[in-house]
Amino acid sequence: MRGPVLAAAGEAMGGAGGPLARTIRAKLTAALQPTHLEVRNDSPRHGGPPGAETHFGVLVVSGRFAGLPLLQRHRLVHEALRAELAGPLHALQVIARTPQQWQSDPHAPPAPPCLGGSKREQRRG
Repeated sequence: MRGPVLAAAGEAMGGAGGPLARTIRAKLTAALQPTHLEVRNDSPRHGGPPGAETHFGVLVVSGRFAGLPLLQRHRLVHEALRAELAGPLHALQVIARTPQQWQSDPHAPPAPPCLGGSKREQRRG
């Protein structure tokens, strides 16, 4: 099950999502001036307690990505979220596209499955 899409650039950015989701949205908006931004909290899919904010997926469409390889685009996203990645943010799925790429294919791939498990679960070998 996919988490909720919390906001897209250009839409009302009300209070949707928790404090970390709002911080992610604000920092990516300031750093990358996206034409489209989706922030998805995937924490419930990873066995976190209700209200957890540890696993996120972001779809960022920005003109800043033009001419950059995928690795450099991801580095820009990670740099904007450096403090969060050092602390409360455990996992981040990044989809980084140029406006032209988004215009030709405005669909985000589904979130990857959770391959981990809770520390409370016994793994079968």
